[in-house]
Amino acid sequence: MILGTAIAGAAVVLVLLWRMLQPEGPGPGFASGNGRIEATEIDVSAKLGGRIDEILVREGAFVEAGQPLVRMQTSTLEAQRQEAMAMRRQAIASVATAKAQVAMRESELAAARANIVEAESALDAAERRLVRAEELARERAMPQQELDDIRAQVRASRAAVAAARAQAVAAESAISAARTQVEGSEYAVEAVAATVGRVEADIRDSILFSPRPGRVQYLIAQPGEVVSPGAPVLNVVDLGDVYMTFFLPETVVGRVGLGTEARIVLDAVPEYVIPAEISFVADIAQFTPRTVETREERQKLMFRVRARIDRELLQRYLTQVKTGLPGVAWVKLDPGTPWPDNLVARVPQ
Repeated sequence: MILGTAIAGAAVVLVLLWRMLQPEGPGPGFASGNGRIEATEIDVSAKLGGRIDEILVREGAFVEAGQPLVRMQTSTLEAQRQEAMAMRRQAIASVATAKAQVAMRESELAAARANIVEAESALDAAERRLVRAEELARERAMPQQELDDIRAQVRASRAAVAAARAQAVAAESAISAARTQVEGSEYAVEAVAATVGRVEADIRDSILFSPRPGRVQYLIAQPGEVVSPGAPVLNVVDLGDVYMTFFLPETVVGRVGLGTEARIVLDAVPEYVIPAEISFVADIAQFTPRTVETREERQKLMFRVRARIDRELLQRYLTQVKTGLPGVAWVKLDPGTPWPDNLVARVPQ
């Protein structure tokens, strides 16, 4: 009996020692790290500085992408738009005036060309008359005075032709200047139209929309407050982009790739195991000693890893998702190793 008791006691001690020497966790094919549930946060900010007119949502409210969240006061922008529209009408009127000037200058050019034809005809007649007069003068059939008068008429006709041609050149230059004025007026219309478009865009930007579906986490400003350009007004958390960030040593992280299966167990609900996958692995160690000399120190190198929860799964439990909850993330290092029973995916029904 004494021998049997001793053998039984020795067996119990051996079993306890064996259990103490066994590694904790599901086995060498897995690794884990502590972390907290996080989500992508977006600060909805005012593009332009101004006074907040109305906040259309409350803290904790669920919002959809493109839903209006905040309205800024736009009285100043409305006045700027009215001013720009008046300037546009004025510029359009300037275009019409410039085109009328072009038409008038073209009429002047047509008249100048007609004067050239008339002056050239008069010059031709005067030159013919001079030829006949010179023949009669040689035959002494015309007084010298009359010949001199005809010659003066020829010189006057030539001057009239030159003057008509100069008038036509001036009319052509005036047409070019008037057309340039038309182009400048049209450019002014385009510039003022661009100003109107910019002011209208600023008016549209005075309504702040949700960039993603999510939940309003907290308000940063209140109606009536004046905010500067780019200042955040409220914070929206995207509950469809939830993950846990944790750290793994360099001896393990080399076996973890993007898309690797993971499991998340939260301290608040340890009975549930949330399936996830690795979406990020840092390529630079987060904790590095000043000098790396021994193997033990090299194992102190820790890399940041992120396990992301599937968006479709999150949509099923959208109202229950909470950020900041602590827990443990488990990673499968060996794809061929099945998950142990305590890490099989279990989510609320």
